Amino acid sequence: MSPPKLKEVNVSLPRKFDTPDEPWYRYITVDLLHYVLGYTVFHPFVACVLVLCLRAQYTPWHALEMRIAIAWAMLMCTIGIFNIISDRIAYGAPREVDLSEEVIVITGGVDGLGGLLAETYGMRNANVAVLDMKKVDDEEAEEKGVFYYQCDVGDAKQVEAAVAEIVEDLGAPTILVNNAGMVRAGSILDSTPEEVEQTFRTNTISHFNTLRAVLPHMLSERRGTIVTVSSVLGRLGAANLSSYTASKAALLALHQSLRAELAQNPDANEIKTILVTPGQMGTKMFQGVKTPSKFLGPVVSLAEVAKSIMNLIEKGESGEVALPLYTKYAGTLDALPVGIQALLRRWSAMDTAIQKSGMVSKSEMKEQ
Repeated sequence: MSPPKLKEVNVSLPRKFDTPDEPWYRYITVDLLHYVLGYTVFHPFVACVLVLCLRAQYTPWHALEMRIAIAWAMLMCTIGIFNIISDRIAYGAPREVDLSEEVIVITGGVDGLGGLLAETYGMRNANVAVLDMKKVDDEEAEEKGVFYYQCDVGDAKQVEAAVAEIVEDLGAPTILVNNAGMVRAGSILDSTPEEVEQTFRTNTISHFNTLRAVLPHMLSERRGTIVTVSSVLGRLGAANLSSYTASKAALLALHQSLRAELAQNPDANEIKTILVTPGQMGTKMFQGVKTPSKFLGPVVSLAEVAKSIMNLIEKGESGEVALPLYTKYAGTLDALPVGIQALLRRWSAMDTAIQKSGMVSKSEMKEQ
């Protein structure tokens, strides 16, 4: 059976004068160094090849460089095996994923991260359904190969009705990407009950609505993948983003509770969970917010986050997507002395970035 043909999509590459002309070293970040080192010096295969290269040069086993190379190779292999065993204990064996047999539901999938995921899977002829408040005309939907259902994910009844349509049109959902989100910047004192409630309905309550509607189908199919898109700010908090950070923090607890419940259900052995906690992404949601250090805390592209999410989904694995690198270790901040925590927050300018960006004065609602 020949594989399905990919759809032809007209794209226009950026012209040279459309992209900033920056010196080469501005593109070097700690994430890039971590990636390169991870596939060279700190990779078990490369470490073992180094030992073979030394032997090929007839380096004696008792030579100092050979002993160091062997010790390094053993250390890298031990760490690699430990990580594999740790992931298997935590997440279990991966499930088989065939996109032609999966039904993918993405909330907030008209633009942003959700839009990129939906259009990418649509181009690959996957069964993709998007739940979003924004309306997409039939011609555009057909061109992208995506089914769009206009729906307020914060409304449980609308979600139930939309999922019922998806089951009828495409089949039982097996992959759920809870991506819908919004932000309204401002002081706690300036916030209104209606604004806070709207933020939680979109960012948090929507996850409960979709899980109640989709998870029973996954349990009946005995397979599935659930992606929870939170934020590193859910771990850190930030001034003038209280409702946003609080709603994203709730998702961290929801993800852990979901995993705990699935672990107790015998029908959920093949249901995988993915937690996404990105830093600042290149979207309109935080447009204008400047990172204090492009080297340590670069703005991560939508393509990088989407690629990492899709990689886990298609491998049938559970896991976490934390980009850029600092977001992976943001949770350890609470283990540091409070004085060091205060200095790090002051140095990172995370509590003044929103005010300086002008988001507070604009008081605009932005969606992910």
